[in-house]
Amino acid sequence: MTPSRAADVCGPDARRLIETRYERAVWAGDRLTADDVAALAADCDVLLTSWGTPHLDASLWADGRGPTVVAHAAGSVKKLIDREVLDQGVAVFSAGGRIAWSVGEYCLAAMLTLARRLPRFDAAVRGGGWKQTGFRGGELAGRPVGILGASSTARALITLLRPFGCEVVVYDPYLGEERAAALGVRTAGLEETLRCPFVSLHVPDLPETRGLVSRALIEAMPDHTVVVNSSRGPAVDQAALLEHVLAGRLLAALDVFDPEPPVLDAAVLGCPDLLLSPHIAGDTVDGHLALAGYVLADVADWLDKGVRGPSFVDPAAWSTAA
Repeated sequence: MTPSRAADVCGPDARRLIETRYERAVWAGDRLTADDVAALAADCDVLLTSWGTPHLDASLWADGRGPTVVAHAAGSVKKLIDREVLDQGVAVFSAGGRIAWSVGEYCLAAMLTLARRLPRFDAAVRGGGWKQTGFRGGELAGRPVGILGASSTARALITLLRPFGCEVVVYDPYLGEERAAALGVRTAGLEETLRCPFVSLHVPDLPETRGLVSRALIEAMPDHTVVVNSSRGPAVDQAALLEHVLAGRLLAALDVFDPEPPVLDAAVLGCPDLLLSPHIAGDTVDGHLALAGYVLADVADWLDKGVRGPSFVDPAAWSTAA
């Protein structure tokens, strides 16, 4: 990674770990090309990567000199490394689990913000008003929350929801009853999950998830449902969702869009029941500085004890991972 990226994702603790753990640490320069990566990877044991690292082609390991570990201080590794490399005994680690906590905080904040109608109150005060009689905020505590997908971001949100005493209902065809019980959630079908007063999406971008929340399902949602999408824009019929938000029937927080960046008209941009952010749910100062340390701690356990920590990328789960 470049020096600027290292300053973004590699905090003091991670730097100390690198200095004390490894005999030699070589950092990339200001420009990072595929040839630079190949030269760095040729003689190293652990390759630390992040956003901006060129694709790691399988040819890096063709002569048997490639790294035995790739530690990705960022999210998904699917665009970083070829799937076949994992079958060659290369251990890959991803900081997606740490980013998931940041996303979970965003989802919780969005739910509370919209439930309390804070954008509407903010607009009223800025417009010279004060007490409002036309609307009133609600609460999250004790309410059912529907979650689509039991991904790492969903699990972070589930943890954050526990103090609120919410009944959490999860739709995920791959989530078994035993794992659901361990998470403290109840599984349900897609339609039932979308009937909850709060709905949060946590699905990967796969053919079967595109258009998952269709116009018909959106039309069947109860009035005043709060919808949060921090996963992938194509998972939702965006036009249908925005129509119902503009009509005052639903509220939504959108951090992802289809396409990105979105083209939104004036009515959407001025809607007080809609929170818009530019795909930054997982982007925080604290979270980014923790990313390198998160994966490197698991790398140390893997090298010393063969332990698969939470950041280990399981080849068996590749097809359903984000």
